[in-house]
Amino acid sequence: MGMLDSLPTRIVRRLEGMSEGISRALREVGTEIRQEYADPDEPNNGGPTPLSYAALKGPEEAVGILPGKKEVYPDKPDIDGRTPLFYAAWYGHKEVVKALLRRTEVNPDKPDNCGRTPLLHAAWYGQEEVVKVLLGRKEVNPDKPDNYGRTPLWHAASYGHGNVVEALLELDEVNPNGRDNGGWTPLVCAASSGHGEVVKALLRRKGVDPDLSDIYGRTPLFHAAWGGHWEVAKALLERDDVNPNEPDKDGWTPLAWAAASGHGEVVKVLLKLEEVNPDKPDRYGMTPLSRAALNGHGEVVKTLLEQDKVNLDDDNRGRAPLSYAARNGHEEVVGMLMEQPHSGMPC
Repeated sequence: MGMLDSLPTRIVRRLEGMSEGISRALREVGTEIRQEYADPDEPNNGGPTPLSYAALKGPEEAVGILPGKKEVYPDKPDIDGRTPLFYAAWYGHKEVVKALLRRTEVNPDKPDNCGRTPLLHAAWYGQEEVVKVLLGRKEVNPDKPDNYGRTPLWHAASYGHGNVVEALLELDEVNPNGRDNGGWTPLVCAASSGHGEVVKALLRRKGVDPDLSDIYGRTPLFHAAWGGHWEVAKALLERDDVNPNEPDKDGWTPLAWAAASGHGEVVKVLLKLEEVNPDKPDRYGMTPLSRAALNGHGEVVKTLLEQDKVNLDDDNRGRAPLSYAARNGHEEVVGMLMEQPHSGMPC
């Protein structure tokens, strides 16, 4: 059931339709709510309380829907464990957040049923002003993870909210290397999504490990290469503590994934490094050239063929790059490979 279903239809329509005279409309809605609910703290059908719904809508006057009623508890959670403060933070209503925080009963760090605090949700949705307000409260843990091990920084980095990331990184309590349950760090999140400015901000933070892998052995560089984010890959490779040839648990290197995905610019960036092996096989014996040929990425195949160390012979399955290209009908790639000596053509 959606949030709108939790209040009577006439009240929802009134809230959704207001554009002018918002203070007057909210006062009228407040009167209807008080008439509709015997208990103004009671969620309707498991949804948010009247105060939570008002906080979600946003204007500061909304918190005055139930003014001065001693029985109204401003920190009442709904069925999902979400309080009025949670909703106001989620939707970026700074003045509502500040108004709620003036009430001593409100816990600014209360998590919902998924372990997500108001700060975490504000960071997730890039609500910079709300994040700053919440970070000003000593009760708020700026590095508190949710049930999946994901911190406010993790979420902000994942969605590319640079200003929020910067604000969080200013705090010593925030761990830039915090892993979620899948081993993803904030840097892995930012690199996989191509958020270059966030990646640079994280790399500037003292103590960040730019080569920390996830549970599958995949580093930030690996994820950047996989996603084709060559500028992010370049930024990571400027660090001396990044291994450009590090394989994951299946033996795939960043080059292998870039080649398999047809990300030619990333391939070129990686091949500029002497330590990168252009012919490193994975655990199945397939090289970057075999992966590129299999998927018909002609430009990548051409770039790899310019390398002296590339092997055109069979892998441990008895298949050469030419075989993979021919099997999938990649005529252009077949032609390029057949022009090479020892191309793997059968006698």
